[in-house]
Amino acid sequence: MTFPTSRREFLKKASGGFGATALAGMCSDLHANPLSARNGHHEAKADRVIFIYSTGGTSHVDTFNHRPQLTADHGKTITASRWLNQSGDFERFLIKPRYSFKQHGQSGTWVSNLFPQIGSVIDDVCVLNAMHCESDGHDKATLAAHTGSAQFARPSAGAWVSYGLGTVNQNLPSFMVLAPAAPYAGAQTWGSDFLPACHQGTHVSPGKEPLANVRPQVADPRLQQMELSLLERLNQSHLKQRAADQALDARIRSFETAFGMQREAPEAFDFSDETEATLNLYGLERGTTAGFGWQCLVARRLAERGVRFTELIDVGSSNNWDSHGNMGDHARLAKAIDQPIAALLTDLKQRGMLDSTLVVWTTEFGRTPFNKDANHAGREHHKHCFSSWLAGGGVKGGMVHGKSDEYGIRTAQDSVHTHDLHATMLHLLGIDHERLTFRHAGRDFRLTDVHGRVVREIIS
Repeated sequence: MTFPTSRREFLKKASGGFGATALAGMCSDLHANPLSARNGHHEAKADRVIFIYSTGGTSHVDTFNHRPQLTADHGKTITASRWLNQSGDFERFLIKPRYSFKQHGQSGTWVSNLFPQIGSVIDDVCVLNAMHCESDGHDKATLAAHTGSAQFARPSAGAWVSYGLGTVNQNLPSFMVLAPAAPYAGAQTWGSDFLPACHQGTHVSPGKEPLANVRPQVADPRLQQMELSLLERLNQSHLKQRAADQALDARIRSFETAFGMQREAPEAFDFSDETEATLNLYGLERGTTAGFGWQCLVARRLAERGVRFTELIDVGSSNNWDSHGNMGDHARLAKAIDQPIAALLTDLKQRGMLDSTLVVWTTEFGRTPFNKDANHAGREHHKHCFSSWLAGGGVKGGMVHGKSDEYGIRTAQDSVHTHDLHATMLHLLGIDHERLTFRHAGRDFRLTDVHGRVVREIIS
């Protein structure tokens, strides 16, 4: 056997084309595996999270926050304290919902006709109708929804969960992101920032090859194992002389993770063992490799295989829920995710997984219940009130927590900040959000910064 003349060339050939996929395996501690499964601070209600993110700001008053008075007072004027990211006194016209509401399930929860399928499983869902956040700018609010910080790049919630709990499957990344494109704020929404890089999200793009270059390029697996073993011995010898070389250590771990992914990742994305009934549930034709139904079914399969945190992004930074000019866009966007999300909840429940899987749906902010023209077809950004929901994983189903004022302009009762949502997610996973910290730049950081309250009222 002949060897490359340079170490750089050898690394390139031995990697077998793992590329960016291998980055999910990077870590800084050579002797301890930071991805080993660990217990939290208290007994957990959930083992894993599926985090569904609707990019662009979904209108709460057109989806889950039924405000009949808004319909009754359509066209009347109110004085708004904020408009287009500016504070002041603005006279604006109330705009009624474009979509009708009806009560669903034994709980009688109000859901608009945008989401009839989610309405059919609403007894498993807890709706939060008094959410609020720090920013009504897309980038900042998206960053805050993922990292807890609207101002600075910080580790994402998925990275924090991976750091705190590790993963039960060493052959798959602990944190995976299924998205046709990045949301506002880009890939930092699934980044690990100052946490070890093995905790960053692995981005999966729907398509024929969702994880590029993961299949081995070496025909004989024994030969590949020999190459990787030799590479590890060389790296270990090199590392002994350079104990502080974290990049080299990270490269070693990247090969270990990527080698395991060659065995398990392709199978996770292969639907050949799924029944026609399951594919129909998600609205999928056999052979489909894209669409939100595909993302939801992959999320269930990854959850089964031990992935700790899976995020689903239904659209990218364009063609999304940012309906400034036409709220009619919400109908098309809702149709794309309604059946798949309902199918995901149904499928998890049928398989006995919903109790141990926390499903979260959210968006960066809501949309204004008013506008500058009584006949305006769109809605603007609105940080003071919006809706999110949770299901499974120790959450009480069939309930609505929190109320807004009669128009959906401000939270009025049991408000929940983004920090509170994150604190509650961690709590359900068995993590005390005040104790999950990482020392960086001379101080301890956490997902919820110096804020956050566990919303215990929604926990079963």
